[in-house]
Amino acid sequence: SGLSGVTAVAGGAYHTVALKSDGTVWTCGRNHASQLGDGTNTDRTTPVQVSGLSSVTAVAGGSYHTIALKSDGTVWAWGYNGYNGLGDGTTTNRTTPIQVSALSGVTAIAGGEYHTIALKSDGTVWAWGSNAYGELGDATTTQRTTSVRVSSLSGVIAIAAGYFYTIALKSDG
Repeated sequence: SGLSGVTAVAGGAYHTVALKSDGTVWTCGRNHASQLGDGTNTDRTTPVQVSGLSSVTAVAGGSYHTIALKSDGTVWAWGYNGYNGLGDGTTTNRTTPIQVSALSGVTAIAGGEYHTIALKSDGTVWAWGSNAYGELGDATTTQRTTSVRVSSLSGVIAIAAGYFYTIALKSDG
C-alpha cells in the first residue's frame, strides 16, 4: 500500500523490504528487533522509510536484520545483532542503519538466519555473523563480528544465503 517506483524487494522472517528507484528503502512487518530501520521497535502494517539511507542499489533480508548496498559499494545493516550479523564489531541491536566495518567494493549482498554475505567486485566473498554450522566458509565454526573472506573461493558472480548456509556461483558455472 502506498508504494510505487519499486525496483527490488527482499524478505526477512517477518518483514518485507522494498527498494525504490530514487534509492530509498521502505520496510513493513514485524519490528521486534528493529529490522524495519525506522528508529523504533513498532510493528508496521504499511511501509515506512528507513531512516537516513539513500543511494541504495540493492537490499537483502536476514531473519531479523536487514542489509542495504549503496552505490558507493558500502554495506549498511540494522536490526538484530545478537550473533554479529550487522558486522559492526558489536552485538548491539541497531534501530537505524550502520555501516558494516571495513568493507568496500561490494556488488551484491545476501542475508541468512544470523549471518550476512557480501560479494566484492574482485569476485571474492566476505561473510560475518553466526558460524555455528560453518556458514561463513572460513573453515571454522567461530562467530565473526566483522567480515572475513570466504576461504579458497574466487571468481564468484552471484551469492545467496539460506538459514544456516551460503551459496556462491562461480563464473565457470
